[in-house]
Amino acid sequence: MEFTPKELALKIARILDAKKAAGLSVISVGNVTELADYFVITTGRSSTQVKAFADEVEFKLKQEGIVPDHIEGHKSRTWIVMDYQCVVVHIFDEQAREYYDLDRLWKDGEKLDESEYVTADSANEE
Repeated sequence: MEFTPKELALKIARILDAKKAAGLSVISVGNVTELADYFVITTGRSSTQVKAFADEVEFKLKQEGIVPDHIEGHKSRTWIVMDYQCVVVHIFDEQAREYYDLDRLWKDGEKLDESEYVTADSANEE
């Protein structure tokens, strides 16, 4: 099945939401950069959780025949970047998320409404 960039970004965000990812945001950046159409940004509470989030996204998408062009950061586990061409996934630990502050850096992009990818259950837990 083919996905539009937005559908893929939302699918990734829902996978992360199901794993209880914190600070989840999806930003449409296609109007401000040629790097990607969407960034999915989230935070893991530990290096183990950062890796688990990346592994889960990779596993679930691979089941649908979607593989990343490139993955960086598995060794450091403070910031893992997964490049799916039209969607780039940034999975940070809390310290790296605060330091790099991609939400602020890409504030000219359009942040999608959380209701498109966050379930009521996970929203109530935060």
